[in-house]
Amino acid sequence: GLIMTVANEIDRLKKIIDKELEELNFNVDTYNETINQAMKYSLLSGGKRIRPILFLKSCELLGGDIKNAMPFAIAIEMIHTYSLIHDDLPAMDDDDFRRGKPTNHKVFGEAIAILAGDGLLNSAFEIIANHMLKMHKEGKNIDRYIKAFKEISNSSGVNGMIGGQVIDILSDENNMDSTKLKCMYEYKTASLISASTVAGGLIAGGSEKEIENIRIYGEAVGLAFQIRDDILDKVEDREINKCTFLSLYSYEEAEKEVERLCDIAIQALNIFKDKDTNFLKEFVYYLAIRNK
Repeated sequence: GLIMTVANEIDRLKKIIDKELEELNFNVDTYNETINQAMKYSLLSGGKRIRPILFLKSCELLGGDIKNAMPFAIAIEMIHTYSLIHDDLPAMDDDDFRRGKPTNHKVFGEAIAILAGDGLLNSAFEIIANHMLKMHKEGKNIDRYIKAFKEISNSSGVNGMIGGQVIDILSDENNMDSTKLKCMYEYKTASLISASTVAGGLIAGGSEKEIENIRIYGEAVGLAFQIRDDILDKVEDREINKCTFLSLYSYEEAEKEVERLCDIAIQALNIFKDKDTNFLKEFVYYLAIRNK
């Protein structure tokens, strides 16, 4: 029953997030219709919306105002989507398909795909800035929102997601070791995922201890999610000699590590005694024990 309710809640939030994303319009005039189409193409191509869902549920867990947090959720998904567009480019992973559809550069060409990625990253920060300014003008205290904004920016930059990509590109199986791999995963995947949980907690006004625990949760979930991806993609990864967790560890060790990380994530939620952590606990299993 529980897993079912988690699936329902994911579905409910996904619909809300998708609707918000569909309503975005990046087009300023007729000359820029192409960039609008390219940005929307990747934004609406069926993502799982894991990061904004984690953000909203962390915010809700600590009693935050979901309506005022929504622009942040949208921005997080835009940052994630930009990273995928750039990831798929010939200069990076060189992928022709994502989620069963042609990748952005296959539809719009490389130049527009690069610009669409840039556009999404920049628009994410515009959306947050506009929203904070609006709240500020309404006389709201926006300290929490500024902290959340800083968390999201840091995690998507060179000390986060971009940094992880750099390690990935400069690494091959010969110069990769377990410490470096863990660092790459922490930056590349876990960083934006834990920033999502932390930003949600910050906006809700969580205490230092609460924020620290929601961060541990996010990092563990992020790493478990990435290793599960490696397990699911092992055949394709081997074909292209991609360095993953399974280049260094056996399948059994990978499964064990996922379990260990799940335990850490669940443990981290135990401080929220009087709050409903059911969704976040079940979400760990939803992400780490999935088969697609």
